[in-house]
Amino acid sequence: MEYNKLISVTGFSGLFELVSSKTDGAIVRSLEDGSTKFVPSRVHQFSHLESIEVYTNDENVNLTEVFKAMEAATETLPSEKDNKAVKSYFEKVYPQMDFERVYTSDMKKMVRWYTAIKKYSIEIKLSES
Repeated sequence: MEYNKLISVTGFSGLFELVSSKTDGAIVRSLEDGSTKFVPSRVHQFSHLESIEVYTNDENVNLTEVFKAMEAATETLPSEKDNKAVKSYFEKVYPQMDFERVYTSDMKKMVRWYTAIKKYSIEIKLSES
């Protein structure tokens, strides 16, 4: 599986692999259980992980930059249930993040997504244009 095929779908937890897109939605495969289903675009929105940017104190950076900082960090991943621990973790791992505009819920998603990416040994890299 490749990083550029990973998407997040509103209304569903976890990450999905984009199997195929259609005019009225997409066929996705869950990383969690491997189930495949059709998800209509009239009801759900799709976000490619590759296109997500994170607010910083300077210019926005791609999510891959944050994931790479997490990969290089010596800090242990916090429990996503502990808001203070999650924010403290990112203050150490990626201090240039704009903590006024990046919500704790977003940081929790980053921890959850990073954990899934590592669990399935997916290489974190942008596809070449």
